[in-house]
Amino acid sequence: MSFSPHFQNRPGTPTSPFDKDLATLSNYGEIITKHIDINWEIDWNEKIFNGSVELLMESKKNNGGVEQVVLDTSFLDLKGVKVDDKDVVYSLGNRIEVMGQALKIKLPKSLNKGETVKIRINYSTTKQCTAIGWLEPEQTKSGKHPYLFSQAQAIHARSMLPCQDTPAIKSTYRAKVISDRGLQVLLSAQRKSVKDLEGGDGKRREFTYDQPVGIPSYLIAVAAGELDYKPFDNLEGRNWSTGCWTEPLNIEKAFDEFKEDTANFVKTAEDLTSPYKFGVYDILFLPESFPYGGMENSCLTFATPTIIAGDKSQVDVVAHEISHSWFGNGIGCASWSHFWLNEGWTTYLERLIMRETHGELDRQLSYTVGRRGLVGDLERLNPRFQKLVIEYKEHEDPDEGYSQVPYEKGANFLLYLESTLGGLDNFIPYMKDYVRTFEGTSITTDQWREHLFHYFKQHKDGEELTRRLGKVDWDEWLHGSGTDLCVDIQYDDTLSKACYDLAAKWDKARDGDVSGFSEDDIKDFSSTQTVVFLDKLESYENLPPKVVAALDKLYGLGSTGNAEIGLRFFEVALKSGPEYAESAAAWVINKGRMKFCRPVFRLLNEQKPELAKKTFLKHANFYHPIARKMIAKDLGVKLD
Repeated sequence: MSFSPHFQNRPGTPTSPFDKDLATLSNYGEIITKHIDINWEIDWNEKIFNGSVELLMESKKNNGGVEQVVLDTSFLDLKGVKVDDKDVVYSLGNRIEVMGQALKIKLPKSLNKGETVKIRINYSTTKQCTAIGWLEPEQTKSGKHPYLFSQAQAIHARSMLPCQDTPAIKSTYRAKVISDRGLQVLLSAQRKSVKDLEGGDGKRREFTYDQPVGIPSYLIAVAAGELDYKPFDNLEGRNWSTGCWTEPLNIEKAFDEFKEDTANFVKTAEDLTSPYKFGVYDILFLPESFPYGGMENSCLTFATPTIIAGDKSQVDVVAHEISHSWFGNGIGCASWSHFWLNEGWTTYLERLIMRETHGELDRQLSYTVGRRGLVGDLERLNPRFQKLVIEYKEHEDPDEGYSQVPYEKGANFLLYLESTLGGLDNFIPYMKDYVRTFEGTSITTDQWREHLFHYFKQHKDGEELTRRLGKVDWDEWLHGSGTDLCVDIQYDDTLSKACYDLAAKWDKARDGDVSGFSEDDIKDFSSTQTVVFLDKLESYENLPPKVVAALDKLYGLGSTGNAEIGLRFFEVALKSGPEYAESAAAWVINKGRMKFCRPVFRLLNEQKPELAKKTFLKHANFYHPIARKMIAKDLGVKLD
């Protein structure tokens, strides 16, 4: 069964208050970007990009012509604007906090529907750019060269280039980037050429990249530094390649950790959905200040080095980023209100990949871990951000709503629908049709739901399955708040029972008698089971400090190389008292991933506020601008 919707990709024609993207200043409802040509030269001394961008834009306005183009910009130094190679007058609106400034370009003649125009803008980025993190040589492994990397999600692409900075619009792009010092330049596209240039230090090169698949602006990404590449073994009969990039001192460790699983994850995802369309799937392992576990930049996932754990316990993170190739990069949300369509579906597919790789019990355990993280976020969130479809205010920063809700509430909703609709035998064919129907577009929750009902209405058991869908509490799932799921989904506890039993045993040892425990208690646990054990332990009343010390001594949790386990241990330890404050402060200074640094700083601030603020301020430049902003807000600190 295949469904051909009549409503695909309708920017600017919202059907609910949450369809229009309120985080863009652009007039994307009237005119859309079809292709972007980028020309940059990296100025490592000034820490800026100089260059230009040319946008091919097409009018979508039905009634009357398009008189002007409005683009998103933020902290850009504009040098001039041309429309179809002719200089034109332009103006910048007043700065709106977070949103930036609207670049208004008067067109020489109005455009009717379907007509195109080329807009070329010469400009430079500035040191206030929120998308790019610049690292000094001493912040890298070798200490010899500087490094830069971008993070454009959610609305930071506008500080790298003038654009329609909204997930509603997808365009192809081509880029030429010049850098000196002999450093590699990577982009979220397929590399076409590297050319040596004269001048500079004799190590000046031009890198050319092409992205033939339409992507939203937040997926335009760049990184540069001292980098090596090593290809993974690839699979016969597949029209793509995989490999890894990282700093030379990390390359062998990264390669060994991910060489066996990456291509198999892509293959498994293909088998569950549709052929992989981006041609290349490489992983760039960034320095430790990267603020996310991974970022699904097309062709080139950016990943935190914390997932190079040495025991392959974190390779599943890559399955999540691979899954974004279909959900987010493929089918995207039409506005940040519908972000769960990106992350909920991606988390759901990631766990199906884990099911194919490790079995159904592993999938169930992942939902157990995720549920705990979800509840933790729901308990601290404003009720507005507890909802699956978030009601953003005009010009509100989408980063404010970033949490586990779109990931875990979204994935659990899909798991619930899977069960409601007869299991995977029915749900996987539906997922394939969903991908086939919407791939390459940006949609809303209403469009997703309309397709869901239409698909199952055509099913051989359509009458019964449609009846079941009608009994789903749609309003509560999509728009309800609260500190847990609206349905208490039960997961298979085969792998979690031993974890819960051990946590309960420690909970009963509050008098300090730990003679009944040994280091062998967790020797047969997977790292995920250890996380489940600590999550459960953290859910009990705070343990006495001496019990936490015994826990650490027996299992070595405070010195583990696995950051997921380290995070959970310090959550338990810091809630027990200030005894582990110094250790937590030492641990967090090289954890740029927000999943790790933000909760630890928050707990550290509760126990020893002065230590938390002092630690953060001393190391603030280590953290990416996005993480730095959010930690400062958590701690109530003002940065210069």
